[in-house]
Amino acid sequence: MLPVTEDPEGTDVPVAPSQGDLRIALNSFTFFKDNEYFNDIVQGYTLFGTQLNPQLVYYPLKELRLEAGVFLWKDFGNPTLRQVRPTFRATWTHGHSQFIFGNIKANLNHGYIEPLFDFERVILKPLEEGLQYRLNTNRVSLDVWVDWLKQEYPGVAYQEQIAGGISSSFQVTGDNSRIAVSIPFQFTARHEGGQIDTLHAPIQTLLNSATGVVARLPLHGAVLHAVRFNTYGLLYNDNSFQYRLPYKMGTAFYTNATLETRYADLMLSYWNGYGYYSPLGGPYYQSVASRYGTPDYKQDRRQLVMARLLRDFRIADAAAITVRVEPVYDVSAKLLDFSFGVYLNFRQEWLLGNVARRVRVGQ
Repeated sequence: MLPVTEDPEGTDVPVAPSQGDLRIALNSFTFFKDNEYFNDIVQGYTLFGTQLNPQLVYYPLKELRLEAGVFLWKDFGNPTLRQVRPTFRATWTHGHSQFIFGNIKANLNHGYIEPLFDFERVILKPLEEGLQYRLNTNRVSLDVWVDWLKQEYPGVAYQEQIAGGISSSFQVTGDNSRIAVSIPFQFTARHEGGQIDTLHAPIQTLLNSATGVVARLPLHGAVLHAVRFNTYGLLYNDNSFQYRLPYKMGTAFYTNATLETRYADLMLSYWNGYGYYSPLGGPYYQSVASRYGTPDYKQDRRQLVMARLLRDFRIADAAAITVRVEPVYDVSAKLLDFSFGVYLNFRQEWLLGNVARRVRVGQ
Protein backbone atom coordinates (compact mmCIF):
# COMPACT_ATOMS: atom_id res chain seq x y z
CA MET A 1 0.00 0.00 0.00
CA LEU A 2 1.27 3.46 -0.91
CA PRO A 3 0.46 6.59 1.15
CA VAL A 4 -1.43 9.26 -0.77
CA THR A 5 -0.31 12.87 -0.62
CA GLU A 6 -2.94 15.25 0.77
CA ASP A 7 -4.15 18.27 -1.18
CA PRO A 8 -2.12 21.30 -0.03
CA GLU A 9 -5.18 23.55 -0.37
CA GLY A 10 -6.87 21.63 2.44
CA THR A 11 -9.85 20.39 0.46
CA ASP A 12 -9.34 16.88 1.83
CA VAL A 13 -9.46 15.48 -1.72
CA PRO A 14 -6.24 13.61 -2.55
CA VAL A 15 -4.09 14.93 -5.37
CA ALA A 16 -4.62 13.59 -8.90
CA PRO A 17 -7.03 10.68 -8.35
CA SER A 18 -7.52 8.25 -11.22
CA GLN A 19 -10.69 6.51 -12.35
CA GLY A 20 -10.90 3.17 -10.57
CA ASP A 21 -8.66 4.09 -7.61
CA LEU A 22 -9.45 2.07 -4.48
CA ARG A 23 -8.08 3.42 -1.20
CA ILE A 24 -8.36 3.11 2.53
CA ALA A 25 -8.44 6.21 4.71
CA LEU A 26 -8.01 6.82 8.42
CA ASN A 27 -9.16 9.98 10.19
CA SER A 28 -8.55 10.23 13.92
CA PHE A 29 -9.11 13.10 16.33
CA THR A 30 -8.04 13.09 19.98
CA PHE A 31 -9.24 16.03 22.05
CA PHE A 32 -8.79 17.59 25.47
CA LYS A 33 -10.64 20.82 26.32
CA ASP A 34 -10.87 22.11 29.88
CA ASN A 35 -13.38 24.94 30.37
CA GLU A 36 -12.80 26.69 33.69
CA TYR A 37 -16.01 28.72 33.60
CA PHE A 38 -17.72 30.13 36.70
CA ASN A 39 -20.62 32.15 35.27
CA ASP A 40 -24.37 31.58 35.01
CA ILE A 41 -24.50 31.42 31.19
CA VAL A 42 -22.19 28.41 30.93
CA GLN A 43 -20.38 26.68 33.78
CA GLY A 44 -17.18 24.68 33.58
CA TYR A 45 -16.82 21.19 32.09
CA THR A 46 -14.15 19.06 30.43
CA LEU A 47 -14.18 17.21 27.10
CA PHE A 48 -11.60 14.42 26.84
CA GLY A 49 -11.61 11.53 24.39
CA THR A 50 -10.92 10.29 20.88
CA GLN A 51 -12.81 9.80 17.63
CA LEU A 52 -11.91 7.40 14.82
CA ASN A 53 -13.24 7.12 11.27
CA PRO A 54 -11.71 4.38 9.06
CA GLN A 55 -13.06 4.44 5.50
CA LEU A 56 -12.96 2.72 2.15
CA VAL A 57 -12.63 5.18 -0.74
CA TYR A 58 -13.45 4.50 -4.40
CA TYR A 59 -13.30 6.66 -7.54
CA PRO A 60 -15.74 5.31 -10.17
CA LEU A 61 -14.85 8.49 -12.07
CA LYS A 62 -11.98 10.87 -11.59
CA GLU A 63 -14.45 13.58 -10.52
CA LEU A 64 -16.59 11.33 -8.30
CA ARG A 65 -15.34 10.21 -4.88
CA LEU A 66 -17.28 7.67 -2.78
CA GLU A 67 -16.43 7.10 0.89
CA ALA A 68 -17.94 4.55 3.28
CA GLY A 69 -16.82 3.76 6.79
CA VAL A 70 -17.66 3.70 10.48
CA PHE A 71 -17.40 6.47 13.06
CA LEU A 72 -16.33 5.58 16.61
CA TRP A 73 -16.38 7.99 19.57
CA LYS A 74 -14.84 7.09 22.92
CA ASP A 75 -14.81 9.48 25.89
CA PHE A 76 -11.98 8.84 28.32
CA GLY A 77 -13.27 7.79 31.73
CA ASN A 78 -16.22 6.00 30.11
CA PRO A 79 -15.77 2.26 29.42
CA THR A 80 -18.36 2.24 26.62
CA LEU A 81 -18.37 3.88 23.21
CA ARG A 82 -20.42 7.05 23.06
CA GLN A 83 -21.24 6.65 19.37
CA VAL A 84 -20.91 4.00 16.68
CA ARG A 85 -22.32 5.23 13.36
CA PRO A 86 -21.94 4.38 9.68
CA THR A 87 -20.61 7.13 7.43
CA PHE A 88 -21.08 7.68 3.71
CA ARG A 89 -20.15 10.56 1.45
CA ALA A 90 -20.40 11.11 -2.31
CA THR A 91 -18.44 14.08 -3.65
CA TRP A 92 -18.70 15.24 -7.25
CA THR A 93 -16.12 17.86 -8.23
CA HIS A 94 -16.80 19.96 -11.32
CA GLY A 95 -14.39 22.81 -11.94
CA HIS A 96 -14.41 25.11 -8.90
CA SER A 97 -17.60 23.49 -7.56
CA GLN A 98 -18.24 20.53 -5.27
CA PHE A 99 -21.56 18.78 -4.68
CA ILE A 100 -21.58 16.62 -1.54
CA PHE A 101 -24.23 14.10 -0.48
CA GLY A 102 -24.39 12.17 2.80
CA ASN A 103 -21.89 13.13 5.49
CA ILE A 104 -21.10 16.68 4.44
CA LYS A 105 -17.90 18.55 5.30
CA ALA A 106 -18.84 19.77 8.74
CA ASN A 107 -17.98 22.16 11.53
CA LEU A 108 -14.75 24.09 10.92
CA ASN A 109 -15.00 23.41 7.17
CA HIS A 110 -17.92 25.86 6.98
CA GLY A 111 -15.71 28.77 8.05
CA TYR A 112 -18.18 30.39 10.45
CA ILE A 113 -17.29 32.77 13.24
CA GLU A 114 -17.73 31.21 16.66
CA PRO A 115 -20.83 33.20 17.77
CA LEU A 116 -22.70 31.60 14.84
CA PHE A 117 -21.12 28.15 14.97
CA ASP A 118 -19.57 26.76 18.13
CA PHE A 119 -15.96 25.54 17.91
CA GLU A 120 -16.87 22.65 20.24
CA ARG A 121 -19.20 21.19 17.60
CA VAL A 122 -16.07 19.60 16.11
CA ILE A 123 -16.17 17.44 19.28
CA LEU A 124 -19.84 17.34 20.28
CA LYS A 125 -21.43 17.25 16.79
CA PRO A 126 -18.71 15.74 14.59
CA LEU A 127 -21.06 14.38 11.91
CA GLU A 128 -23.45 16.37 9.73
CA GLU A 129 -25.73 14.54 7.29
CA GLY A 130 -27.44 16.10 4.32
CA LEU A 131 -26.51 18.10 1.23
CA GLN A 132 -23.78 20.64 0.53
CA TYR A 133 -22.58 22.84 -2.30
CA ARG A 134 -19.10 24.43 -2.15
CA LEU A 135 -17.56 26.96 -4.53
CA ASN A 136 -13.96 28.16 -4.35
CA THR A 137 -12.45 30.64 -6.81
CA ASN A 138 -9.78 33.31 -6.50
CA ARG A 139 -12.35 35.87 -5.37
CA VAL A 140 -15.34 33.94 -4.05
CA SER A 141 -15.84 31.19 -1.49
CA LEU A 142 -19.31 29.78 -0.86
CA ASP A 143 -20.66 26.98 1.31
CA VAL A 144 -24.39 26.19 1.21
CA TRP A 145 -25.47 23.26 3.36
CA VAL A 146 -28.33 21.39 5.03
CA ASP A 147 -27.88 19.11 8.04
CA TRP A 148 -30.86 16.82 8.71
CA LEU A 149 -30.64 16.58 12.49
CA LYS A 150 -33.60 14.35 13.33
CA GLN A 151 -35.88 12.40 11.00
CA GLU A 152 -39.59 12.35 11.83
CA TYR A 153 -41.80 9.27 11.37
CA PRO A 154 -45.58 8.82 11.69
CA GLY A 155 -46.74 8.67 15.30
CA VAL A 156 -43.44 9.60 16.97
CA ALA A 157 -43.40 11.88 20.01
CA TYR A 158 -40.82 14.34 18.69
CA GLN A 159 -40.45 16.91 15.94
CA GLU A 160 -38.19 16.81 12.90
CA GLN A 161 -35.11 18.99 13.30
CA ILE A 162 -33.17 20.64 10.48
CA ALA A 163 -30.20 23.00 10.40
CA GLY A 164 -28.59 24.75 7.48
CA GLY A 165 -26.90 27.86 6.31
CA ILE A 166 -24.67 29.87 4.02
CA SER A 167 -21.05 30.83 4.63
CA SER A 168 -19.52 33.05 1.99
CA SER A 169 -16.75 35.54 1.34
CA PHE A 170 -16.00 37.91 -1.55
CA GLN A 171 -12.48 39.29 -1.93
CA VAL A 172 -12.65 42.99 -2.77
CA THR A 173 -8.98 43.66 -3.47
CA GLY A 174 -6.96 42.23 -6.33
CA ASP A 175 -4.23 39.63 -6.12
CA ASN A 176 -1.49 42.30 -6.30
CA SER A 177 -2.89 44.43 -3.49
CA ARG A 178 -0.72 44.72 -0.39
CA ILE A 179 -3.75 44.29 1.88
CA ALA A 180 -6.29 41.54 1.21
CA VAL A 181 -9.81 42.76 2.01
CA SER A 182 -12.92 40.61 1.82
CA ILE A 183 -16.61 40.92 2.69
CA PRO A 184 -18.08 37.88 4.49
CA PHE A 185 -21.73 36.96 4.77
CA GLN A 186 -22.81 34.16 7.09
CA PHE A 187 -26.26 32.78 7.83
CA THR A 188 -27.61 29.86 9.87
CA ALA A 189 -31.11 28.53 10.46
CA ARG A 190 -32.46 25.88 12.81
CA HIS A 191 -35.99 24.54 12.46
CA GLU A 192 -38.14 22.21 14.56
CA GLY A 193 -41.52 21.20 13.17
CA GLY A 194 -43.40 18.61 11.16
CA GLN A 195 -47.00 17.44 10.88
CA ILE A 196 -46.95 13.67 11.49
CA ASP A 197 -45.77 13.49 15.11
CA THR A 198 -47.98 13.16 18.19
CA LEU A 199 -46.21 15.93 20.11
CA HIS A 200 -48.08 18.80 18.41
CA ALA A 201 -45.58 21.32 19.76
CA PRO A 202 -45.37 24.77 18.15
CA ILE A 203 -43.02 25.18 15.20
CA GLN A 204 -39.73 26.92 16.01
CA THR A 205 -37.46 28.62 13.46
CA LEU A 206 -34.36 30.49 14.67
CA LEU A 207 -32.29 32.62 12.28
CA ASN A 208 -28.81 34.10 12.72
CA SER A 209 -26.75 36.20 10.32
CA ALA A 210 -23.48 38.13 10.28
CA THR A 211 -21.57 40.35 7.89
CA GLY A 212 -18.63 42.70 8.10
CA VAL A 213 -15.10 43.27 6.82
CA VAL A 214 -12.00 41.05 6.96
CA ALA A 215 -8.51 42.42 6.22
CA ARG A 216 -5.08 40.79 6.24
CA LEU A 217 -1.71 42.55 5.89
CA PRO A 218 1.34 40.31 5.24
CA LEU A 219 4.47 41.49 7.10
CA HIS A 220 7.00 39.08 5.53
CA GLY A 221 9.13 39.09 8.68
CA ALA A 222 11.17 36.25 10.10
CA VAL A 223 9.01 36.32 13.25
CA LEU A 224 6.00 38.51 12.39
CA HIS A 225 4.13 36.98 9.47
CA ALA A 226 0.89 38.96 9.17
CA VAL A 227 -1.78 41.05 10.90
CA ARG A 228 -5.51 40.31 10.51
CA PHE A 229 -8.53 42.43 11.42
CA ASN A 230 -12.17 41.42 11.18
CA THR A 231 -15.33 43.11 12.36
CA TYR A 232 -18.88 41.75 12.24
CA GLY A 233 -22.39 42.90 12.95
CA LEU A 234 -24.72 40.05 13.98
CA LEU A 235 -28.49 39.61 14.06
CA TYR A 236 -30.69 37.02 15.78
CA ASN A 237 -34.36 36.54 14.94
CA ASP A 238 -36.90 34.10 16.35
CA ASN A 239 -39.15 33.57 13.33
CA SER A 240 -41.55 31.23 15.14
CA PHE A 241 -45.32 31.67 15.45
CA GLN A 242 -45.15 30.96 19.20
CA TYR A 243 -42.11 31.98 21.22
CA ARG A 244 -40.33 29.65 23.62
CA LEU A 245 -37.26 31.83 24.26
CA PRO A 246 -36.98 35.07 26.27
CA TYR A 247 -35.79 37.10 23.26
CA LYS A 248 -37.49 37.52 19.89
CA MET A 249 -34.63 39.53 18.37
CA GLY A 250 -31.04 40.31 19.27
CA THR A 251 -27.99 42.15 17.96
CA ALA A 252 -24.26 41.97 18.55
CA PHE A 253 -20.94 43.52 17.56
CA TYR A 254 -17.84 41.31 17.28
CA THR A 255 -14.31 42.40 16.39
CA ASN A 256 -10.95 40.60 16.31
CA ALA A 257 -7.32 41.57 15.82
CA THR A 258 -4.83 38.76 15.18
CA LEU A 259 -1.05 38.79 15.04
CA GLU A 260 0.38 35.84 13.10
CA THR A 261 3.91 35.01 14.22
CA ARG A 262 6.44 32.28 13.68
CA TYR A 263 5.71 30.82 17.10
CA ALA A 264 1.95 31.26 17.56
CA ASP A 265 -1.08 33.34 16.63
CA LEU A 266 -2.34 35.87 19.18
CA MET A 267 -5.95 37.03 18.82
CA LEU A 268 -7.68 39.76 20.84
CA SER A 269 -11.48 39.95 20.62
CA TYR A 270 -14.33 42.13 21.86
CA TRP A 271 -17.97 41.06 21.99
CA ASN A 272 -20.98 43.24 22.76
CA GLY A 273 -24.33 41.52 22.44
CA TYR A 274 -27.88 42.40 23.47
CA GLY A 275 -30.53 39.67 23.61
CA TYR A 276 -28.38 37.52 21.35
CA TYR A 277 -29.01 33.81 20.96
CA SER A 278 -27.76 31.24 18.46
CA PRO A 279 -28.75 27.55 18.74
CA LEU A 280 -25.62 26.54 16.81
CA GLY A 281 -23.24 29.17 18.20
CA GLY A 282 -20.80 29.22 21.08
CA PRO A 283 -22.70 29.32 24.39
CA TYR A 284 -20.36 31.85 26.01
CA TYR A 285 -21.52 34.63 23.66
CA GLN A 286 -25.22 34.25 24.34
CA SER A 287 -27.67 36.08 26.58
CA VAL A 288 -29.54 32.86 27.43
CA ALA A 289 -28.08 30.20 29.73
CA SER A 290 -26.93 27.02 27.99
CA ARG A 291 -27.52 23.48 29.22
CA TYR A 292 -24.30 23.91 31.20
CA GLY A 293 -25.56 27.13 32.84
CA THR A 294 -28.04 28.16 35.51
CA PRO A 295 -31.58 27.18 34.40
CA ASP A 296 -33.75 30.09 33.16
CA TYR A 297 -30.94 32.60 33.64
CA LYS A 298 -30.56 35.42 31.10
CA GLN A 299 -28.27 38.41 30.74
CA ASP A 300 -29.61 41.14 28.45
CA ARG A 301 -26.30 42.88 27.78
CA ARG A 302 -23.23 40.67 27.43
CA GLN A 303 -19.80 42.28 27.01
CA LEU A 304 -16.70 40.12 26.72
CA VAL A 305 -13.00 40.74 26.19
CA MET A 306 -11.11 37.67 25.01
CA ALA A 307 -7.56 36.65 24.19
CA ARG A 308 -6.58 33.53 22.27
CA LEU A 309 -3.15 31.99 21.90
CA LEU A 310 -3.16 29.45 19.07
CA ARG A 311 -0.35 27.18 17.91
CA ASP A 312 -0.21 24.32 15.40
CA PHE A 313 2.64 21.81 15.64
CA ARG A 314 3.08 19.88 12.39
CA ILE A 315 4.60 16.55 13.46
CA ALA A 316 4.18 14.76 10.11
CA ASP A 317 2.55 15.31 6.72
CA ALA A 318 -0.59 13.63 8.01
CA ALA A 319 -0.53 14.64 11.69
CA ALA A 320 -0.65 17.87 13.69
CA ILE A 321 -1.12 18.98 17.30
CA THR A 322 -3.09 22.15 18.02
CA VAL A 323 -2.90 24.06 21.32
CA ARG A 324 -5.40 26.78 22.31
CA VAL A 325 -5.30 28.96 25.44
CA GLU A 326 -8.34 31.26 25.77
CA PRO A 327 -8.90 33.59 28.75
CA VAL A 328 -12.13 35.61 28.65
CA TYR A 329 -13.27 38.53 30.82
CA ASP A 330 -16.96 39.27 31.42
CA VAL A 331 -17.06 43.08 31.67
CA SER A 332 -20.52 43.28 33.28
CA ALA A 333 -19.94 40.55 35.87
CA LYS A 334 -16.25 41.48 36.36
CA LEU A 335 -15.41 37.79 36.05
CA LEU A 336 -12.37 36.12 34.47
CA ASP A 337 -12.76 32.62 33.00
CA PHE A 338 -10.48 30.61 30.74
CA SER A 339 -10.26 27.45 28.67
CA PHE A 340 -7.34 25.32 27.54
CA GLY A 341 -7.30 22.76 24.76
CA VAL A 342 -4.95 20.28 23.07
CA TYR A 343 -5.98 18.43 19.90
CA LEU A 344 -4.28 15.74 17.80
CA ASN A 345 -5.41 15.30 14.19
CA PHE A 346 -4.32 12.44 11.93
CA ARG A 347 -5.55 12.10 8.33
CA GLN A 348 -3.99 9.66 5.88
CA GLU A 349 -4.94 7.63 2.82
CA TRP A 350 -3.29 4.59 1.27
CA LEU A 351 -3.74 3.44 -2.31
CA LEU A 352 -4.75 -0.22 -2.49
CA GLY A 353 -4.79 -0.38 -6.28
CA ASN A 354 -6.78 0.52 -9.36
CA VAL A 355 -9.86 -1.61 -9.96
CA ALA A 356 -10.56 -0.17 -13.42
CA ARG A 357 -7.13 -1.18 -14.71
CA ARG A 358 -7.55 -4.69 -13.37
CA VAL A 359 -10.94 -4.99 -15.08
CA ARG A 360 -9.52 -3.79 -18.39
CA VAL A 361 -6.60 -6.22 -18.12
CA GLY A 362 -8.97 -9.09 -17.28
CA GLN A 363 -11.14 -8.34 -20.30
